[in-house]
Amino acid sequence: MKNPMDRQLEKKLSDRAVSIGREGNTAAIDELFELLKSSSANVRRLSASALGKLAWMGVDQAKAVAALGPVARRDPHSQTRQYAIKALKAYGCASKAWLSDLRDMAANAAEKEYIRRDAASAVEFIEEALRVAEASAVHRCQRCHAETTADEFARSNQAFQRVFCDRCFDEIFLERRNFETQVELNKTITADDGTVVQSSGERRIAEWLTTHGLTYRYDAKYRIIGEFQIRPDFYLPELDIYIEYWGMDTPQYKMSMYKKQMLYQQEGKRLISVYPNDLPNLNTLMTSKLRLFGYTLGAAN
Repeated sequence: MKNPMDRQLEKKLSDRAVSIGREGNTAAIDELFELLKSSSANVRRLSASALGKLAWMGVDQAKAVAALGPVARRDPHSQTRQYAIKALKAYGCASKAWLSDLRDMAANAAEKEYIRRDAASAVEFIEEALRVAEASAVHRCQRCHAETTADEFARSNQAFQRVFCDRCFDEIFLERRNFETQVELNKTITADDGTVVQSSGERRIAEWLTTHGLTYRYDAKYRIIGEFQIRPDFYLPELDIYIEYWGMDTPQYKMSMYKKQMLYQQEGKRLISVYPNDLPNLNTLMTSKLRLFGYTLGAAN
């Protein structure tokens, strides 16, 4: 798309972004946030670069990461995304919430090689920063609040990405194992591509995605906000879109549904919700929702 911005204005804004970063002008960080929304890809790219340079100068790291993350994930200009990824790397531990997105980009064959490379580098750096920070911290069980040993911390963090003492770990592990077993037992319906799902509604969605050539991951685990882990029914890695089929109507299920929807919304994730009443018009629903997210099915589809 041709940049509609006047070239003289574009140069002025680009020079301003470079100047803020070069001078370490932390007082102008809000100005960079606004420049990051510019219609000019070059201005956005240079603003992302400047934000990376300010990372360790006392700026509000959480605010900076919140501005950079969506740009790294979805900006239409690949070099702007690259510079936002590099900036997220500079913020180290503060970029923890974007690790799953960075891992997806690093593993996505549809991404440009330099995006995959820099995303992988960012993941490695952020994970190492987190390891260093955790090694010097005092950790307490999130369930009973008892102080944990290094072994307890390592064991529970590896299994749950949360901190539990051994006693609480064993109880949580048993609960989780029973839940996981029940989920697997509920997978009894096979879609055309061989994916085994839990309901006829999920099968309809899986087969629609396959028919339209959309790669998906079914019932995979993701951490999208802090320590919270979700298992979306479907995730489209090439489009960064989640699909949930809300197929039950019990009070407990609805409470879980509302909490999950809130997590998606809080993190700015792109979610397509499908309900049983939508199934007769699934093609219309999916086509229109994908279009809202900037993806139009090809003529052949």
